[in-house]
Amino acid sequence: MSSALIGIVAHIGKAGARRVAAALSEEFAHRGVQSLLEAKTAEAMNLPGGVPLAELGERCEMLVALGGDGTILRIVRDLGDVIPHIFGINLGSLGFLTCLSSADAMLAVGSIVARDYTLSARQLLQLQLMRDGKEIASQRALNDVVLSRGAVSRMINIEARVNGRFLTSYHADGLIVATPTGSTAYTLAAGGPILDPDSGAFIITPICPHVLTNRPIIVDDEAEVEILLGPDQHEISLNVDGSELAKVHSGDRIVIRKSAQMLQLAMLPGVDFFEVLRQKLKWSGSAL
Repeated sequence: MSSALIGIVAHIGKAGARRVAAALSEEFAHRGVQSLLEAKTAEAMNLPGGVPLAELGERCEMLVALGGDGTILRIVRDLGDVIPHIFGINLGSLGFLTCLSSADAMLAVGSIVARDYTLSARQLLQLQLMRDGKEIASQRALNDVVLSRGAVSRMINIEARVNGRFLTSYHADGLIVATPTGSTAYTLAAGGPILDPDSGAFIITPICPHVLTNRPIIVDDEAEVEILLGPDQHEISLNVDGSELAKVHSGDRIVIRKSAQMLQLAMLPGVDFFEVLRQKLKWSGSAL
């Protein structure tokens, strides 16, 4: 990997982030591989030469993300048109998107330099917020798009359509549209199913629906999901991967479809989604 560049992006608020970033940079250099620090990471380490995240994505073959699942979500959101491979190292407990703890960070260096890793293709969502016939916001998501009542004390009325066909009207606290990657996030807590990353599907999950027969539904990931707000809806929160994108109200249209981009998530050989799932959810088989 002598010609490849590796980018290092750290959640600087996490304990040990600076130390692990410095150790990784030094180890890559020792193995003859050049690494670049993301601008905010370099600034936190009082080092010159940091590179803005979007530029880092264009210049590097792989980004090493130090933090947790939220760090990877932020990176995917803030990257430009180019999304390189991402290798996640958790600075807390094991996450669904990270395959190593900080104590094993040097294993990541060896794996990356030797190209001894597997890639898990993760589908992304692309959201458009339309108002008065014009696009006022656009964002991609790795996990989910969530429409919620926020600080409003009453339920909201939401109409959902799939490929232009009416699905149903929800009277609920909100609605989640999730990727298979996001099936282990908010939608899981809301009663949705867990999907294999290769499922080729999206999940539409109501949040605390008033009608108990309103259940999560799985649709093909080639489908276009459209969400319309009912009358007299104001200051409803539209969130993408846990961050608020905008406040929406009656008359707004939210259009969600599969992104043309994908994330290639790097993992150590022998570590797959089902192993992570068993560890994270503490599945150990029958108790009998």
